[in-house]
Amino acid sequence: MALTNEMGNYKTVRTLETFSFLPKMDSNDIQAQVAYIIANGWAPAIEHEHPSNDTDVYWTMWKLPFFGETNMANVLDELEACHRAFPDHHVRLTGYDNYTQSQGSCFVVFEGRS
Repeated sequence: MALTNEMGNYKTVRTLETFSFLPKMDSNDIQAQVAYIIANGWAPAIEHEHPSNDTDVYWTMWKLPFFGETNMANVLDELEACHRAFPDHHVRLTGYDNYTQSQGSCFVVFEGRS
């Protein structure tokens, strides 16, 4: 019996961030992630970028990070405002952990049009 080592075609699916491997999030899933970021005391930050540049390391930040934010509705409203202002851009939410000085969470909320 011959051994085969088959690897899938790495170009089959283009992905953005970790959660892009999962089914699309609905509004309840997004709210749960925002609640998780706030519950951990992380600073929510919203970023956006045109799909043609989405592999760039740095995305454009929408306002400053929401340091000390405890109201989930404020974060969700700002996500919507960013999406309205840049409907063709990807919009992602990042939770910055000030203790470890790293990203605790990061996912694309709205996918832009190419």
